[in-house]
Amino acid sequence: MMTNRPNILFIQVDQLAIDVLAAYGNAVAKTPNLDALAAEGTVFENAYCNYPLCAPSRFSMAAGQLASKIGAYDNAAEFPASVPTYAHYMRALGYRTCLSGKMHFVGPDQLHGFERRLTTDIYPGDFAWTADWSKDGFEGATDIRMLTTSGICARSVQIDYDEDVTHKAIQEIYDCARPTEDRPFFLQVSWTHPHDPYLSLREHWDRYTDADIPPPRIPMPSHNENDPHSLRVLRQHGLADADISPEVIQRARRAYCGTVSYIDDSIGKLRHALHESGQADNTIIVFCSDHGEMLGERGLWLKKTFFEPATRVPLIIHAPHALQPGRCDTLCSLVDLLPTFATFGSDGAWAGPVEPLDGISLTDIDGQDRTIHVELLCEGILAPIFMLRRGPYKFITSTGDPDMLFDVVTDPDEQQNLATAHAHITADFAAEAAQLWDTETLAQDVRRSQQRRLLIRKAHSQGVAPGWDFDAGGEDDGRWYRGKGNYNDWAFDYLKPIKRIQP
Repeated sequence: MMTNRPNILFIQVDQLAIDVLAAYGNAVAKTPNLDALAAEGTVFENAYCNYPLCAPSRFSMAAGQLASKIGAYDNAAEFPASVPTYAHYMRALGYRTCLSGKMHFVGPDQLHGFERRLTTDIYPGDFAWTADWSKDGFEGATDIRMLTTSGICARSVQIDYDEDVTHKAIQEIYDCARPTEDRPFFLQVSWTHPHDPYLSLREHWDRYTDADIPPPRIPMPSHNENDPHSLRVLRQHGLADADISPEVIQRARRAYCGTVSYIDDSIGKLRHALHESGQADNTIIVFCSDHGEMLGERGLWLKKTFFEPATRVPLIIHAPHALQPGRCDTLCSLVDLLPTFATFGSDGAWAGPVEPLDGISLTDIDGQDRTIHVELLCEGILAPIFMLRRGPYKFITSTGDPDMLFDVVTDPDEQQNLATAHAHITADFAAEAAQLWDTETLAQDVRRSQQRRLLIRKAHSQGVAPGWDFDAGGEDDGRWYRGKGNYNDWAFDYLKPIKRIQP
């Protein structure tokens, strides 16, 4: 129903590479609906996630605080129920809060301020994916099959999930137009695509029959020339010494673009429902990804690195009455979303948060000289890794690894490490990082959290385990990933009754 305050539709995707989007100057993927949203809205050209991994990025975003401050150390760290989220703030402002899709909440609280969840989650809500710095490797890591089994499918379990997310979100949009209560809605729709595995429906694959999908720009450096963290990530995914053919890489990239088009179709369905229900003119649309995707650059796939394809994210806001349409090149990040939502929902009169936030409203950032902070505390590292982005420079530092400094304006592919050549800039960034993070104390806290959760996981393996996974009306039928076995075993085994289609 129409209200004086706007409805907010928050659309989030998982692992979307900015390098394939026309809205960001790279017309690789075919995304007419997203292109239209960008043309009518505000495109933030320099938006970053605050942690290049799913759950910590989402928890940090929801809380408006860096992951290290709320204990969101990895994909199996509990998101404390005592931390207010944008859903809590919007609900307190009088909004009807609802979530359809993935949020990857970990712990007994599977709502975190949302009044209703329309679907279960696709990933486990317990400690199954707990990192363990005391061991080599990670049993839950995605492996090389993400590439070797990429291509066309008749149906995947991820498509099953996102179809359900879209269907229920559309029904919610129509339900919100019915005069049942005088509250605007805050609806988050969160799809798991285009997250790996790279499997596309035939109709979306065929859209790229004659398309020019370029190969990765930057080949994998030799072991001697590569940075230590990239080597660790390559080894974790079985890619360090793998002989991946150009054909396999091209097939994976084409399938990835197919899943991006699938998401774009779904965006069109949501916007159609808004128009048909008479709510389009009074609904702000916010679109973003939780992090990026390397997509073969430097031989890397997925995330868990600080290179631009993994950390820079698309962020588009369609709010003609609140934001001037166009492009904004000021640095920003996902922790800015909470105060932005609250500003939209209070007509700019929000009293403010109950505790300091790391973000500010995107309505206030134009032209500000900002520093963006990004963290990595999960499996596959030796010590906490931090990134600072200010002006043209990106600084990356971690105990035991050499510092890296890039000028991402003149060197967007991050080929020249300037840490030694610009020692004074490196020193300034290093001093700022040391002031922001107590690395030794944080590392101790991370290890302690890991050991606690590993013990609890072991204990829960005996007898009847507690059920933390959200069950939306008894529909959790066992098909979603719940941390039992390898991720790709689940993702690809579910194809067997249908079989993957050969290109």
